[in-house]
Amino acid sequence: MSSPVAKALWGHYKRHPLQIVLVWLGLTLGIALLVGVMGVNQQARESYRDGELLFSNPFPYRIRHSQPALKVPQGFYVQLRRDGFSQCVPMDELRITLDNGRSLELVGLDPIALFSSFRHNTVPGSENQQQILSLMQPPYPVLVGEQLANYMGFKDGQILQLESGKSIGPLQVVSEERIKGPRLIADMALLRQLQPSSGLSSILCGDLDPKTVSSLEDKLPTALKLEKQETAGLEPLTDAFHLNLLAMGMLAFVVGLFIFYQAMSLSFSQRQPLVGLMRQAGVSSGQLIKALSLELVVWIVVGLIGGNLLGLLLAEKLLPSVAQTLNDLYGANVSLAVRWQWEWGAASILIAVGGCLLACGWPLVRLINSQPARLATRMSLVRFSGREFAFQAVFSCMFVGAAIAAYQLPHGQKAGFVLIACILIASALAMPFLLWQLFRVLGIVVRSARLRWFFSDAAASLSYRGVAAMAFMLALASNIGMETMVGSFRNTTQTWLEQRLAADIYIRPAVNMAPRMTQWLENQDEVKQVWWQWRKMLPSESGTLQVVSVGGTDDEKQALAVKVAMPEYWQKLHHERAILVSESMALKQNIKPGQVLDLPPPLNKQWLVAGVFYDYGNPYGQVIMSQKRWKAIWPHKGQVSLAVHLNDHTQAETIIRSLGETFRLPPERIRNNNDLMLQAMNVFDRTFIVTATLGKLTLVVAVCGLFFATVAGETSRLRQFALLRCMGMTGRELALLGGGQLLLIGLLTALIALPLGLVLAQLLIDVVLKYSFGWTMPIEYFPTNYLFSLGSALVVLLLAGAWPVWRLVKQSAIMSLRESF
Repeated sequence: MSSPVAKALWGHYKRHPLQIVLVWLGLTLGIALLVGVMGVNQQARESYRDGELLFSNPFPYRIRHSQPALKVPQGFYVQLRRDGFSQCVPMDELRITLDNGRSLELVGLDPIALFSSFRHNTVPGSENQQQILSLMQPPYPVLVGEQLANYMGFKDGQILQLESGKSIGPLQVVSEERIKGPRLIADMALLRQLQPSSGLSSILCGDLDPKTVSSLEDKLPTALKLEKQETAGLEPLTDAFHLNLLAMGMLAFVVGLFIFYQAMSLSFSQRQPLVGLMRQAGVSSGQLIKALSLELVVWIVVGLIGGNLLGLLLAEKLLPSVAQTLNDLYGANVSLAVRWQWEWGAASILIAVGGCLLACGWPLVRLINSQPARLATRMSLVRFSGREFAFQAVFSCMFVGAAIAAYQLPHGQKAGFVLIACILIASALAMPFLLWQLFRVLGIVVRSARLRWFFSDAAASLSYRGVAAMAFMLALASNIGMETMVGSFRNTTQTWLEQRLAADIYIRPAVNMAPRMTQWLENQDEVKQVWWQWRKMLPSESGTLQVVSVGGTDDEKQALAVKVAMPEYWQKLHHERAILVSESMALKQNIKPGQVLDLPPPLNKQWLVAGVFYDYGNPYGQVIMSQKRWKAIWPHKGQVSLAVHLNDHTQAETIIRSLGETFRLPPERIRNNNDLMLQAMNVFDRTFIVTATLGKLTLVVAVCGLFFATVAGETSRLRQFALLRCMGMTGRELALLGGGQLLLIGLLTALIALPLGLVLAQLLIDVVLKYSFGWTMPIEYFPTNYLFSLGSALVVLLLAGAWPVWRLVKQSAIMSLRESF
């Protein structure tokens, strides 16, 4: 490859420096979003395998009470230490709420026990050792990981003010993660000061050989259980969550790839005359291919380096929110420390190379194979574009056929994503052809010469605007679809919670305390009635099954959100061997009312399904049976909760305070209706904040890409604008020309994106959400949000079209014409 050929071709970017930004933006940000999502997913799955992590040492085993509301007796831990189990560490947890309303998990540890549990693995005088011992020394710091501190805005030495009026601190920001998850570490004595209580949330144990595990299980009382945090337990529950993240990352990459394709196609097309002259001067096709291929390799390397660095930064920003969501939903403790993995790099290389070949293959082949005389003709690009748009429309029909075929397959999460991908790709491929044909027809039928020229020029401009408009349409449609799905889900969940949380106060007492507490409550004048509910987990062939009891009052019937049921289902539930099944369980196992089910022991066989009820807050299958049936199978066994109804809602805090004083109940075991509703909706909002953020980032990437593509394209038309200005067009008319065409393209794109986004939302609800979680719900619409998204995007398009013209009209007409040549 001769140097003059490469210099001549690469000198294009010296004349058009804005295209460097455009090419970099598309490939780098597309890779960054995809790598960031891959990093978050891989970090979460590694955390599932590692289990608990304290000061860089894993504790894969955990001893907990069989009833989550109850704690492990502290005396049992003392006995373990006496029996020689020095690898076990006591841990207590407390949910604290800051004065700004944000909540965190505060973990209390015994520094001496923690230090002795892995003193052989710690270098004497190490930073680990010093930080462990500092917890029990004045000023009694609270440790926070650097990633969590950055996410929450904490500073070293800061004192945290709590909603209760108390304070904790000073904070000590550590350079690496000492504990996984969005939590703080303190001496256990601090938790006792904030909330006087006895017992432990759990006892963590390090690596245990099979013989030690067997010995430890023999020492466990009946109420305690030993668990091992394994991937097999959490990954099936979180698969849908991670798959949704990956789908959003892939969509962002596709949008970035469209922008990259737009930039390279524009770059190749602008070099058509130069390539034509070089071919006529004797430069061979091989020399051109070498120079342009080397250029593409450079862009891939730059995109990979920048994309992986930005992706790592994005993963660090997203991971705290993902970790908090997974902790709230599934009790998973995900490390906030992100380390680059070679798997991300390998995957990004394969995706980047494949995407670049897909994006640049045809424009490069078209440039090399075209006749030199045609390359020197500027209108050849318009003819090429029209032919390409027609080919795209044909491919669009193929994807429509694939979508129809996918819809005929058995419905499921993966089939749903394939269906959505086919519809999005088909719409994106067909859109430029539809716009091109519309503008061509309008350019023929309108009578005004200026309007005919306006539409004909708009059709020609699609040669460099069409692909960017495709990316914009995809991002806008996906953003509208996610907004609609999340908004519909949130409103449905809120309505369901308002129905289910019918009582004023909810209590989780110990089984032996519940009768005395019920009697005390019924003797209070403020109390109207008390509901009992038993709960128990059973292993089954299809996963964990949750069994719940229900009383027979009409109010308890009204609190159940029944989807479909047999006639007189309530009587059948309480007087026959009948159950109600959750919607998710019914969908996954194809259960219908009237069917007879066999349940795992001790429930055994022949249970009539009287109905199916909505359940939006449970990852397990759930069945409801009557109190009478429960007492016959499990007399006084299981986890019990009490729902207290008051005559006057304003008396809730008084009753809660009296209950706490009388029965010494910790605050986390007694909650009022408002607190539960607020906590549930906060968990919901945190669950979807990541996908919402990725959707916004995708839209920002698309809008920025369209802006720079438009500015680059409009800049390349400065010669045409200068000629028009010399012919008598004013600066205002030129600005209206550039901005008006873009505004028209944007409006038509939005008209396609809006219904496409609503179809996408309907598919997400009816296919993906339904078969991922087993939930169905009505779709709701949010016109204000749509108008804001569309309006802001159109404003950006107007600015992109008017800015190059504004720069042009600031100069004299003859100077503009001279510079354009």
